[in-house]
Amino acid sequence: MKPSGNQPPADSVTDKAPNRIQVVFRRPEKVKRPETLADKVRTTAPGNVAAAFDELERLIGLREAKKLMYEIHALLRVNKEREKHNLKLEKQVYHMVFKGNPGTGKTTVARLFGKLFREMGILSKGHLIEVERADLVGEFIGHTAQKTRELIKKALGGILFIDEAYSLARGGEKDFGKEAIDCLTKALEDHGNDFICILAGYTDEMDAFLELNPGLPSRFPIQLRFADYTVDELISIAELMVEGKEYKLSPSAREKLRHHLMRKRNDVFEVNFSNARYVRNAIEQAIRRQAVRLLDVAEPTRNEVMTLLPEDFVWPAS
Repeated sequence: MKPSGNQPPADSVTDKAPNRIQVVFRRPEKVKRPETLADKVRTTAPGNVAAAFDELERLIGLREAKKLMYEIHALLRVNKEREKHNLKLEKQVYHMVFKGNPGTGKTTVARLFGKLFREMGILSKGHLIEVERADLVGEFIGHTAQKTRELIKKALGGILFIDEAYSLARGGEKDFGKEAIDCLTKALEDHGNDFICILAGYTDEMDAFLELNPGLPSRFPIQLRFADYTVDELISIAELMVEGKEYKLSPSAREKLRHHLMRKRNDVFEVNFSNARYVRNAIEQAIRRQAVRLLDVAEPTRNEVMTLLPEDFVWPAS
C-alpha cells in the first residue's frame, strides 16, 4: 500500500487519538557536547588561556592540579557574569600547599600555574621564584626578615615557591626559621593576591608543619596532593623525555625500563624513589652509555644515533 503524503517521518511520535488534532513531536537534533571538563574549558576560555590549559593537559597524571585550575577558570567566568547582574563577586585566596614525594611534578606545576594565573588575569607577571630554607634564613637577628622581604619583593606579580617549607620550623623556638615564617605570614596579609605563595614538601612533614603553625592552614586554603606516578605514567613520561631530546626507545629497551620501574615501585625498602626525576636520570645515563657504545661504529646511521637499546640501561645490582 502506497504511504500517504501526510504521514509523519519515521523518527517522529504522533498522537493518534480520534477526533483530535494530530500533533507531531520531533526528536531534537543531536548536539555534540564537550565530553570532559577539559573540553568545556577549551570551549569557554579565550585563546591564550586555552593554550595554557592545553599545556597543562599534556602533563602526565596530576588530576588534582588540573581539576583545581579548571575550577578557578570556571569561577572567574561566573564572576564576570555575576558582575553583569550587580551581584557580589566571590574573592578567593590562592596560596597553596603542595604535598608529595620528589619527582611528582610539584615545581613543574607551580611554574605552569604562574603562566595560567597570568593569562587569567590573577597575576601580573606569572614568574616563579623558587627558594629553600637557606635563601630565607639569615645568620643574625634581623637578617632573616631582610632576606625574606627581598624575595617576596622579587615574587610580586608571580609565585613564591618554598621547597621543603617544613625545614623553617626544624630549629626550634629560637631558630631564625620562625622569623622567616612570621615575615612571610605578614606579607600574605599585606600583599593579598599580589603574589601567590606555594609551600611544598613531603606529605607527612608538611602535615606536621601545618599542625605546628595554627595560623598557616587558614592562609593556605588550597592543599594539593601529588601522588606517585604509576609505572605506565612513568613510561609515558620517559617517552616524552626521549622524544624531546630527539631520541627514541627501542621496544626491548622500553620493556627493560618498565620491568626495572616495576621492581623499584614494589620494593618495600625503596623509600626515596624520585619518580619522574629517577626516570630522567636513567635516560640521561642511557644516553651517555649509548654514546660510548657508538664509539665502535665508524659512521652510525640516523636511526642508530637516535635509538636507545636495552644495553644502554644498566642499574646497580639490587
